[in-house]
Amino acid sequence: MKTAISVPDLVFKAADRLAKRRRVSRSQLYTEALVSLLKREDDDEITARLDLVYGDDSSRLPPELRTLPAAILDNDEW
Repeated sequence: MKTAISVPDLVFKAADRLAKRRRVSRSQLYTEALVSLLKREDDDEITARLDLVYGDDSSRLPPELRTLPAAILDNDEW
């Protein structure tokens, strides 16, 4: 699909140089950049949803159980 976008001159020139260095078209470069951004945003959304589901459950645990994992690891030889 074709689309027209506006980007600042400095961004355009930097993207053009990068595309030439990587030997890809500007379209390919912009597509890769957008795919990367979309994946990162998707990962952030998943993390935010997991945070909502799990939240900070440590406050519900008795204090001795909150420190138990660290105590076990401290006694373990690596």
